[in-house]
Amino acid sequence: MNTLITQQERESFYKVLYGRRDVRSEFLADPIPDECLLRILNAAHHAPSVGFSQPWNFIVVRDETIKQSIHDLHQQANKEAAEMFADQRQSEYRKLKLAGIINAPINICITCDRERGGSVVLGKTQQPEMDVYSTVCAVQNLQLSARAENIGVGWVSIIDKKNLKLALKIPDRIEVVAYLCLGYVSHFYNEPELQVKGWQSRVDVDDLISLNEWDSPL
Repeated sequence: MNTLITQQERESFYKVLYGRRDVRSEFLADPIPDECLLRILNAAHHAPSVGFSQPWNFIVVRDETIKQSIHDLHQQANKEAAEMFADQRQSEYRKLKLAGIINAPINICITCDRERGGSVVLGKTQQPEMDVYSTVCAVQNLQLSARAENIGVGWVSIIDKKNLKLALKIPDRIEVVAYLCLGYVSHFYNEPELQVKGWQSRVDVDDLISLNEWDSPL
């Protein structure tokens, strides 16, 4: 039977939670010890999953040639993305560094096997997308455990998934959920980097909470 969480443990958890940052430019070359990486991956593996299906797989990328090919895919997608913004916003976008693929010593691709558990999975009968949502829970577990290890994580979403699958030889039936960059960092921002650099601010949580029905004040 699990014991109750102490106040000190609770405070430590929230320190990790509120201290998590998406990292792009601050990666150091210092290697991540294998035992540390395995702790992080095991934490990801202990995420909740629909029907206990555990639909995730983790591809650890260390090879510099592969990382370079992924970086090239990101660069192309990032160029296309910049064109979608207009005027001043496009100029601001082009100043942002949005991936640390080359600088991070380790990249990890997290995938979802949508056939795992068979054709009928408890909890997916009405919401078949729950396996993908479960895999996202594994991503967050990884992010938080990495922060507890003082390791930064950057999520690279500006990339064509079809080309990414080809680069990593991922079967067609497997869904790519996240491509992550991991490494020790020079520092963590006190606030999200995009907030620090004026791209977006955090929404007040009070504006997002309703009582009993949509948009009804708490």
